[in-house]
This record gives sequence, C-alpha cells and structure tokens, in this order.
Amino acid sequence: MQTSSGKQVRFGVIGIGNMGSAHAKSLIDHIPGATLTAVSDVAEERLGWATEQLPTPIKTYLDPKELMRSGEVDAVLIATPHYDHPTLAMEAFQYGLHVLIEKPAGVYTKAVRQMNEAASKAKQSGLVFGIMYNQRTHPLYRKLRELIQAGELGQIRRTNWIITNWYRSQSYYDSGGWRATWQGEGGGVLLNQDPHQLDLWQWTTGMMPTRVRAFCSFGKNRNIEVEDDVTAYVEYENGATGVFVTSVGEAPGTNRFEISGDNGKIVIEDDQLTFWRLRVSEPEFNATYKGGFGQPECWKCEIPVESGSGSQHKGVLSNFTNAILYGEELIAPGEEGIYGLTISNAMHLSSWTDGWVELPIDEEEYLKRLNERIEQSTFVKKSGAQTTLDVSGTH
Repeated sequence: MQTSSGKQVRFGVIGIGNMGSAHAKSLIDHIPGATLTAVSDVAEERLGWATEQLPTPIKTYLDPKELMRSGEVDAVLIATPHYDHPTLAMEAFQYGLHVLIEKPAGVYTKAVRQMNEAASKAKQSGLVFGIMYNQRTHPLYRKLRELIQAGELGQIRRTNWIITNWYRSQSYYDSGGWRATWQGEGGGVLLNQDPHQLDLWQWTTGMMPTRVRAFCSFGKNRNIEVEDDVTAYVEYENGATGVFVTSVGEAPGTNRFEISGDNGKIVIEDDQLTFWRLRVSEPEFNATYKGGFGQPECWKCEIPVESGSGSQHKGVLSNFTNAILYGEELIAPGEEGIYGLTISNAMHLSSWTDGWVELPIDEEEYLKRLNERIEQSTFVKKSGAQTTLDVSGTH
C-alpha cells in the first residue's frame, strides 16, 4: 500500500512459521507505506505455503542471507526461533537493512548486548531497529505508564503481577521440534509467553530490579524440559519489592498487575484499570495522624482509558514503517529488548544456583550454565511433523 507521497518500505520476512506468516499477511495491503517483497524460511514446506498463499511477485529464499543481499528489501522482520534473532539482526545491519525483531530479543543477554552494539553503529547510518513489543500499544498499559510518570502514584513501594492465563496444552509444545527445549528455544514460559509482561513490568514502572530470587519448575505440568511455572521475588533500588508469578498449566488463569505507591494503588485486571487513590499520601497521614487505629481516606477513581486492546502487531509494524519513512519515534526500540531478557535470565540463574542474583547479571555465568543444560540434556521430543498454528487472538 502506497502512502500519499508514494514512498514505500520493502519488507522481507525471515521465518514464516506461526508469527512470521501472520506478519506477512499483515504486510499485504494493511500497512500504509509498507510492502512485502520477499520471505525466507529454512523449511521448504513453508516456502511452499508462501508460494500458494502470498501474491506471486513475492520472492522466496531458503537462505536468509540470500534475501538480505537480493536487493529486493529495505527492511527485514525476523520471526525465527529465539537464538537466531541477534545473529540475523547483525547480519541484516551489515547489508544496510532496517531490522524489526520478534520477541524475545534473544535467549541470553550477552548476544543481545552484541546486537545492540551493532545496532548503535547501524543507527549512525540511518538504520532503524525495533522489537515487536505490541503490548506497548495497549491503552491500559500506556495509561498506567502515563500515571506513574506523572507522579500520580508517588514513589512505588510494591509491584505484583500474577500472569497465569498463558494456558498452553501439550499439543502446543508437540507442534515444533525446537519448542520447549534448551537447545531450540532456550527457555519456556519466560522466553516464549512472558517477554511482553517482563517488558511492561519495567516499562510502565520505569524501574529495573537490583536483585532477584526465583523458583522455576521445569516440566512441572507439561512434558517439556524448560520452565512452565515460575514464582519470583525482586527488590528495587528505592526499597520497593515485587512478585512475579507465571504458569502455562492453570485453567482458568489470572492476569492481575498491582502497583502500590505512596498515594494508593493501581490495579489492572479483567481489561480494566482501577486507581485506589489516597486523599492524603500514606507518609503524610502516618506523620500527622494521632488516632491510633485508622487509615487514609481512599477514593476509587475511574480513570478514562480508550476501549480495545490497541493497534497491537499492526500498530508496531506501522510505527516501524513510519520511523523509516518519516522519523517517527519508535514505540519499542530494539535496544530495549535487553531489559526484560535480563530479568528472565536472572530468574533462570537464580533457580539454577538456588540463590539471589544481582543485576546486572554475570553474563558469562549464565551462558555457561545454559550450555551445560544443552549439553547434558537427555530430553527427547515426541516425534511428529512441524505444525504451523493459528495465532489469531494471541499476543
């Protein structure tokens, strides 16, 4: 689809499995200023799907490097298994291409840090680097961030997120040989489902933990070798604390994000934001109240929030395209992918070492222990054909 100025960004999608195929469809006639010109996948059957389902001018490549040097694309959207995100992004920068990566940014922070360094150099040449954090378009989380940044909550004291509605059946894990293995995916619920929440956790509050203590269960409810149930406790520089609970095996699950501060608390649950605002801040009340039993007067405030879930994947694609064409500020700069990954790496490392992990984490120690799990793995996945799933309604 052309813009009024006639400018277009030619996209190539690398990896046309579940998410990649959905992005390819979105790029066809749905994103102003963007056009899909090429796709790449190492699986010939997926290229066969592309030939049958996508318009005939779109070119197909088995080797992503061939796509990069083809001259057919200006930007690539990388939707491959997680380990490949940093490697492919750095290669794309070398070919002078803009890069949008799917979440997570990678599996371990050392590789993502190297990718960010390459992106920093690429930006000097005008290249744009983004990540598919589509939940940043959600009105609830955008409003939450706005309220916190404006000081409405005061100093944050506690953050609690229970996110257990990521239900995934065994058939989901059996749909791909790379899924839910240390070698293929590099993690479980923290690397596959929760990158959105781990990003929003720090993006909305503006705070990264200083240390983490986590308890991960590996293959607790599903026949997988990676984590499928996690409870983590974190501490922040200002003395605040936080709890993060996640699972793929609970039905019905819960999605409740609660942030407590000097001026009350904000709760996001059931697609609603509720601000329980204190008429007088807790520190001021505590310093002046002489009545013994009692507490600050609290108002339940109805905060206006746009309806719907935001522009989601298409919004990030449109924003990324506009950043290339017109210099629009990115919703999700690619470099910010390292923050949520740092938290998930810290949770893994804490569970593996059965102790506290200080941030920034020891990247070499993490990579050493990850490689040990890959080398020592005796897990055998159920054999079966690779299945591409319908991702409609997922994040």
